[in-house]
Amino acid sequence: MASSAPLRLYMNDNGPLILDGGLATELEAHGAKLQGDPLWSARLLQTNPQAIKDAHYRFLLSGADVITTATYQASVAGFISHLEVSPERARELLMSGVQLAKDAVETFVSDTRPTGQRSPLVAGSVGPYGAFLHNGSEYTGAYAEDMSVEELKDWHRPQMDSLAAAGADLIAFETIPSIKEAEALLELLREFPNSKAWLSFSCKDGKCISDGSAFTHAVQVANRSTQLVAVGVNCCSPALVEPLLDSASSLLSPDMSWVAYPNSGEDWDSEQGWLTSGKTSALIPELSHTWMKQGAALIGGCCRISPAHIAELRRELKGSCISPTSAV
Repeated sequence: MASSAPLRLYMNDNGPLILDGGLATELEAHGAKLQGDPLWSARLLQTNPQAIKDAHYRFLLSGADVITTATYQASVAGFISHLEVSPERARELLMSGVQLAKDAVETFVSDTRPTGQRSPLVAGSVGPYGAFLHNGSEYTGAYAEDMSVEELKDWHRPQMDSLAAAGADLIAFETIPSIKEAEALLELLREFPNSKAWLSFSCKDGKCISDGSAFTHAVQVANRSTQLVAVGVNCCSPALVEPLLDSASSLLSPDMSWVAYPNSGEDWDSEQGWLTSGKTSALIPELSHTWMKQGAALIGGCCRISPAHIAELRRELKGSCISPTSAV
């Protein structure tokens, strides 16, 4: 993995890297039954790994420069509890998330790329502790009040170790709702000095992350890390991205960029699922130009964003669907 400086240069020269969209959304569109599952997409690492690889491939065909592993809701403890596997098998499943993504990239490159062009990147997804709790608390961060930084580090370490050992190009710390958990993840990242990462927060409004802390504070915490290539937001409404990034525009380290990959803007209900209320993911391509001008080097989508939406985003920002030479 290259340093964060080349990533910023790539953004300036060739536009932002295009991220993928909602992996679970795409899996469900092709028949997976994920609603209510405490492992969400991660269950398919054991039960239907080919479906995950195929979903990755469709996002690559749509123009994604970076695909994110199906490990957001994966954990050693979760696999032991819900799949009744050994700790060793749980680790293997976590590592397989990276390998499936790498296999999809290899197939994509073989199918579409001339020899010598660099490949799309694989980001190993690390979700918050709240994702394991499966109670929506990744959007409040309330659990962090009762946990120490060391306890959070201990929780995340097996997942981080597995993804790094499997050779993820980047680590994606995603939907992080609290300052304390962010601090724990950045301390843990130092235990893996060869790994680079981005850190994206879940946010409650245009100024604050989910635990109520100012986004400006979150960015200041991120600035302490020399291993982050980007900091930003994900799984919020597209309309919140611009004010959030604007609120901390003067604080972003010169060695970092913004990452922005909101959801469709629809509302989530833990009992009813996604509530469609006329809100539309079309906002992402429309607003992405502003995010790019604000300094976003990584732009994509989260829940309810399909390969078709990513293709539209790519056309808007780069004028093509097949992704060009990657950044690193």
